[in-house]
Amino acid sequence: MKHIRIFDTTLRDGEQSPGANLTPAEKLMIAKQLEKMNVDIIEAGFPISSKGSFEAVEAIAKEVKKPVICALARTNKEDIDAAWNAIKHAKKPRIHVFVATSQIHMEHKLKKSPEEVIKMASEAVKYAKSFCEDIEFSPEDASRSDIDYMCRVIEAAVAAGATTINIPDTVGYAHPDEYGSRFRYVQENVANIKGAILSAHCHNDLGLATANSLAAIENGATQIEGTINGIGERAGNVALEEVIMALKTRKDYYDADTAINTKEIFRTSRMVSKLTGMPIQWNKAIVGRNAFSHEAGIHQHGVLSYKKTYEIMSSEDIGWEGENIVFGKLSGKHAVEDVLKKAGITLNKEQVLQVTAKIKELSDKQKQIEQSDVIALALDTLNQLNEGEEIIKLDEWSVLTGNKITPSSTVGLTIDGEKKVGTAAGVGPVDAASNAIKSVIGPFIHLKEYNLKAITGGTDALASVSIKLEDNQRNVFVSEAVEPDVIMASVKAIIKGANKALVFKKRHKKE
Repeated sequence: MKHIRIFDTTLRDGEQSPGANLTPAEKLMIAKQLEKMNVDIIEAGFPISSKGSFEAVEAIAKEVKKPVICALARTNKEDIDAAWNAIKHAKKPRIHVFVATSQIHMEHKLKKSPEEVIKMASEAVKYAKSFCEDIEFSPEDASRSDIDYMCRVIEAAVAAGATTINIPDTVGYAHPDEYGSRFRYVQENVANIKGAILSAHCHNDLGLATANSLAAIENGATQIEGTINGIGERAGNVALEEVIMALKTRKDYYDADTAINTKEIFRTSRMVSKLTGMPIQWNKAIVGRNAFSHEAGIHQHGVLSYKKTYEIMSSEDIGWEGENIVFGKLSGKHAVEDVLKKAGITLNKEQVLQVTAKIKELSDKQKQIEQSDVIALALDTLNQLNEGEEIIKLDEWSVLTGNKITPSSTVGLTIDGEKKVGTAAGVGPVDAASNAIKSVIGPFIHLKEYNLKAITGGTDALASVSIKLEDNQRNVFVSEAVEPDVIMASVKAIIKGANKALVFKKRHKKE
């Protein structure tokens, strides 16, 4: 059976999703969970792109030992130097070099001739090879490149030392038969390709990313690149969980498998969703809320009689776990630790005690606290730890609202040690509170997106508010807060996001 390597680019290509900003600490947490899932390669980031990206890749290289740790670089020495300096502490380092090979990219983006691009690719791979043995090369926009020219570039990259050749469908343009044929053509027409690993990197602009990735496997690819939940540029990348479970479920057809611990898929999916602020659609294959749900009477009868009548895979295979523990004021830290361990969340003893104390406090206000409430409280505690420098602190807030008055709010904030008070009106209580905060910190940010959900059912449910703030430079900042009061959760989320924006602004000025 053919072994397929899984190359996870959630922390690089996935983070390029609009609004999916992750802190270095959050990236490290996801990398450690990917290690538990047993992915073969983690593309930890694009180190030259920012100081934060470099720091995240460096931290992952130092602490995550089992998978290959990969960093992305363009075909210039500055990029490659940054990539190497970020991953040089990795037990298994890889540098991934790319350059566009389609006519449209060479002419309009690179403004280089085909011969110049071949030279760029060859020299960059050689330079990267001087740092480490494991070098991946990608001819960007391969599916729209002239196939014979693409083969010339690949041959030059392999001759220069590339050990993995990735053939990316960068803009999600390819048809499965067409994409698969490129892999066959490369094997038949690149003289020195034998011994190199062939990789597929598919985007989902036409909804064909999974089909294209599987077509690549059928035609010689032994590495698949993608992201958890399919996040990424535009319509996203191939969702790795879909390829992994397709191979596992249809071993009879593909005669291929991965080394993935599939029981970690569900918790990895939920972690990525929480930390990026990107919800998973209910009918998402493999990890969606409805993926193993049945409402129609005929289906229910069939599944109750024999699960395989309507389920082609087991929910247990991906690590799905139902809620069977109820929390209240008599609950202790051991139950909290057990739930968090199963969710892939690591807190220190003090943080566990903070979550436990919050559960006890909430149990007097709620009839029942579910496992999802506990996870939300833990992530909120963890986010507080990872927020970094706290420029703004909330002292107090109040809201006046009713059916015959204009909602208004007053907030008391401490900004860099100076106490300030702001008052404003709005179309509703949350809008009024947001305007009151802006009246104190200034108009340089505005609320771009606001999402409210109850963690569990009932009027006494915890409120989870996730927001996206945008500054006047169009930088987007994601934050979340969990509280039993909707407006309190909203105020805290806005202040967390404003802190991120101010810290970013402060650091950017220094740089």
